[in-house]
Amino acid sequence: MAKTSGSIPADRMAILFAVMLVAAAGNTAMQSILPAIGAKLHIPDVWVSLAFSWSALLWVLTAPYWARQSDQRGRKALMALGVIGFMLSMALCGAALWSGLQGYLAAGTTFIIFALFRSLYGGFGSAAPPAVQAYVAARTDPEERTQALSLVSSSFGLGTVIGPAIAPFFILPFVGLAGPLLVFALIGLLVLIMLRWRLPDDVPRFAARGAIVAYPTSAGSPAAATDDSDDDVVDPGAASAPPLRWSDTRVRPWLLAGLYGGQAQAMMLGVIGFLILDRLDLRLNPDEGAAMTGIVLMAGAFATLLSQWGLIPLLKLSARTAVLIGSALGATGLVMTGLSQDLHGIVIGFALASLGFGLFRPGFTAGASLSVPRRDQGSVAGMTASINGSAYIVSPAIGVLLYNWHPMIAYGLMAAFCGWLVLWGWSALRLDQPAA
Repeated sequence: MAKTSGSIPADRMAILFAVMLVAAAGNTAMQSILPAIGAKLHIPDVWVSLAFSWSALLWVLTAPYWARQSDQRGRKALMALGVIGFMLSMALCGAALWSGLQGYLAAGTTFIIFALFRSLYGGFGSAAPPAVQAYVAARTDPEERTQALSLVSSSFGLGTVIGPAIAPFFILPFVGLAGPLLVFALIGLLVLIMLRWRLPDDVPRFAARGAIVAYPTSAGSPAAATDDSDDDVVDPGAASAPPLRWSDTRVRPWLLAGLYGGQAQAMMLGVIGFLILDRLDLRLNPDEGAAMTGIVLMAGAFATLLSQWGLIPLLKLSARTAVLIGSALGATGLVMTGLSQDLHGIVIGFALASLGFGLFRPGFTAGASLSVPRRDQGSVAGMTASINGSAYIVSPAIGVLLYNWHPMIAYGLMAAFCGWLVLWGWSALRLDQPAA
């Protein structure tokens, strides 16, 4: 880490790394325990899923605003705002859930208060990641910038692994299932203190802006690193060119691919915790259910990182190939997960599906980017970010509703999305350029 940037000392890079990591790890830790909490409080599964949908909606709506504000109000201030939002949300959500688990609040009241406190994470937590990226880009030399941005961005993906992995260890005797939330609130406080104490808000050396980061989910995609070193290069045809539209035939097939695959992945993540409780008969033992869910989510996150940090660079997959192979693996893994009756089968199926989605998501993003010239890169990046974020607003709740009707209806629909993407994408996705 000390060699990452000649402009930012290693101790400051560590703080920036921690800001990104804690935001992702805390959210995915909550994902691993919330189905168990819902079962313990006898809350309908769909309401548990909607609590995450509400937070994801706020993240999607507010992230572009905070990305712009970081240029006006300062990057350090926006980082602090994001960490404060995360810390308060975790602490207050943990307190509300503990009160409900102890019987001090009715179950319905507990989840209403929980959803309100989740607003702090969705509304303010999205301020930190783009501010971190802009801070790094503005203080590193052009030749070092990509490596530095990749380092801080990788912490977001790493957090999706760490969160489910350590959450079961924080289910403590006195606070029970609310323990992971309270512990992550404390970790957030420590990161905030280090941020205020050790990170100077100095004058940037270069103009830079941070990328909007997708809502953090287990088995999701790591944040993309962006390099603004060429922002001063002007495309002479940009001023006269018409704006890129959603109906543009160059980019439309890739956006549709992102829509199909994104719905399947979001449903998979929304349903998995409840499937584990039911297939392993843990509805009456939620603490163990939370631990098992953490294991499965961690396996999925590792598989995602393996595909994106290993397979795509190693095999040099094209965008089209990554989407088609990823969708096929996703469909296979989803069918295996839906049919599995034990932990081993669920882990293998979920990891295989996550491996597929780990190939699919950067493939669709790269394909959309490669389909248009440089002058439209900003527009297409906004479109892909919208597609990625929108999937987590409604689809998880729909998946849970279908799952409660019959598990294989839900998993059949997810697999059908992926299968259709393979058949349709074989002819519709014609761009064949390297995705990595």
